[in-house]
Amino acid sequence: MTETSVLLISLLVVVVFLFAGISMFTFYRQKQHERQYKALVTVLRNEIRSMTGSSIGMGKRLVDIEKKLNITVEKQLELENRDPGELAYNQAARLMEMGADVDDLVKDCGIGRPEAELMALLHKELHTHTGLEKKH
Repeated sequence: MTETSVLLISLLVVVVFLFAGISMFTFYRQKQHERQYKALVTVLRNEIRSMTGSSIGMGKRLVDIEKKLNITVEKQLELENRDPGELAYNQAARLMEMGADVDDLVKDCGIGRPEAELMALLHKELHTHTGLEKKH
């Protein structure tokens, strides 16, 4: 063996060790990144499960609230339909708020003139009284 071939073999051994070292370092870094990504995926999965559970819970609560609202609407309609006379007075009060006069109440609500005049008087008195309170 000549000195040149020994030098080439030594150089080749150094290059092989260098590549082996680089390969091991790269492999180690790749495994490290893989562990980090797996941990991140686990965290994200847990967050998604948590958000999904919360969304399902909120959905159930909304359904319950909607059921309660529907029951309340039904009860309100029952109460409004229970006493037709009361419905006429409610309608008369709304008409008074919109500026209707006594003749309009008698004609549109089916209540007597004395009742309509009393409602008009009460309406006027309430608005005069609340108007004074606002000024003070």
